[in-house]
Amino acid sequence: MKLATINHQGKPVLAIKKGDATVLLAELYESAGLGSAPADMNGFIEGGEAEIARAREALEKGEASPLDEASIDWLPPQPRPSKILGVAFNNMGIRKSAHRDPGVPNFFLKAPSCLTGHNKPIIMEDYYGETIPELELAAVISKRCSKISVEEAKNAIFGFTIINDVTSHGMKFGMDSIATTREPDLLRPHHLAWRNRHGEDDRDVYFVYHTRSKASDTFGPMGPFITTADEVSNPDALEVKGWFDGEPFAVDSTASYRFKVAEVIAEASRFFTLEPGDVFCFGTSAKGVGNFPNGHRSVNMHKLSGKIDIEIEGLGRLSNPVVHNWED
Repeated sequence: MKLATINHQGKPVLAIKKGDATVLLAELYESAGLGSAPADMNGFIEGGEAEIARAREALEKGEASPLDEASIDWLPPQPRPSKILGVAFNNMGIRKSAHRDPGVPNFFLKAPSCLTGHNKPIIMEDYYGETIPELELAAVISKRCSKISVEEAKNAIFGFTIINDVTSHGMKFGMDSIATTREPDLLRPHHLAWRNRHGEDDRDVYFVYHTRSKASDTFGPMGPFITTADEVSNPDALEVKGWFDGEPFAVDSTASYRFKVAEVIAEASRFFTLEPGDVFCFGTSAKGVGNFPNGHRSVNMHKLSGKIDIEIEGLGRLSNPVVHNWED
């Protein structure tokens, strides 16, 4: 099933796909005689298999008025995760340029406040500098878990959605990074083990803090729907496509991931207790096409205004206009 969160009559409510129509979940539950629907996505997820079964019964027995798709005010389908965990350099086409492969996913956090919905603008400020879209599969966690195995991780996924992991390279390297040269007595092997060293006098240590560059407002378009995990047979083999103003700029597959979906979740659970509703984004689509030979890296939203469309096989299409918040 496909679930969404929308703004309806001034408040966030759950919606669901019934056939080709999007309908209010509460209306469907009431029609089917199933009582009150969950108030929000976290409530639905925490209801577990019993809530999924209720929703299936509502789809079978209930009726609801189709919403006008063109006028739906889409919110991120999971508006309030406790955390959003991303994986850097998880596409093998990009990772091949790494000096050293650490053998584990490289995690970063996005702030929940960066989330925005389908058709909502990605807002560029003049001080962001080069900013690119990243076309990514996202998973929503179903239950509280810690230190789980890869097999257990497969059963800890509520569903999948699309996320645009908007990333500002201008802020990443202009505001969120700093380089230092360590004194010899303060230099440790781990300071240099992750990169190629250029002679004994190379004592430069680099620090990058993915905060503004990954988590500024509107840097997390998500949706339109969460598709429950039972409808995604293999999340590690989904086609991913991107368009800028209708022109394709990326065609790839989640099969290009260095670390597979369940491997990422299991590894993260070694360090972070995962909560119901938490979100993972697993890595970008990187293969360019046509006039965009470098894929998403060819689309600098700081200079270009237009519409970004992302489609992932079986999950739908996420669309967002790019808006410049300054005078040219």
